[in-house]
Amino acid sequence: MARLPSLNALRAFEAGARHLSFTKAAEELNVTQAAISHQVKALEADLGVALFRRFTRRLELTPAGRRLLPPLGEAFGRIGGAVEELRRGDAARPLTVSLLPGFAGKWLVPRLSRFHAAHPEIDLRLHHTADVADFERDEADLAVRWGGGGWRGVESEFLKLEIMTPVCSPRLLEGEKPLRRPEDLRHHTLLHDYDHDYWGAWLNAMGIEGVEVRRGPVFDDENVVVEAAIDGQGVALGDIHLLDRDLASGRLVQPFDLSLPSDYAYYIVYPPGALERPKVRAFRDFLLAEAAREAPAQPARK
Repeated sequence: MARLPSLNALRAFEAGARHLSFTKAAEELNVTQAAISHQVKALEADLGVALFRRFTRRLELTPAGRRLLPPLGEAFGRIGGAVEELRRGDAARPLTVSLLPGFAGKWLVPRLSRFHAAHPEIDLRLHHTADVADFERDEADLAVRWGGGGWRGVESEFLKLEIMTPVCSPRLLEGEKPLRRPEDLRHHTLLHDYDHDYWGAWLNAMGIEGVEVRRGPVFDDENVVVEAAIDGQGVALGDIHLLDRDLASGRLVQPFDLSLPSDYAYYIVYPPGALERPKVRAFRDFLLAEAAREAPAQPARK
């Protein structure tokens, strides 16, 4: 492939030749007239031919300049068209966000109206999965994941802590064996999210003994765990900020004021360079702003 001259020099020549004026070319490219003149002279020196005849008040293309202008103008036109098509294509394509089911249903969806109000031009596609985000395989533009952060090959930003607290139906506070103290958990079914580890860690941190942590059903979807708790089937361990609407409505209650920050947190995850796209940055900024609105959680105490 032949060595090409400086792109800036070619742009300066094309604009100057099209306008037959270095002044108008400078206005179009937002540079000085002297810069245009310098770039054109450098191009002429590189090519070894004169491209303009310079008169006191006007410019005129030489045969070499007339030969160069059409293919150069066509090339810049095609480049500009391709770039604009890509911009329009990205603007028209929905923003795909990969989310954990529980986070999406309990935390994000109740807040989405504020994003739609601020960005009505952005169409969202929400994909719910607990799988590791793979931006080369999946169509996701951005993801929210739970863990320790620092995943290889992607950018990750801390979003919010997970503050775990027991929740249940108000019905469990009454009855033959009312749930009033943490030790009363031994008389109730524990509802588990994915495995028994979360309840085990919470009970150990609170110093509560005599509760058989391996009792109760295990679910693989936090939304189902919460619905089982609302239905009175047992006591769930959930993130207090994900359950704020259920607690405020009385569908769920905290039987005791004991909460524990998890060792893990929620993170915004995206491929390198993704924030250069305005719609990705807009959604990331929205998530961070919503997380900042949360009130501090009740610290653990016993």
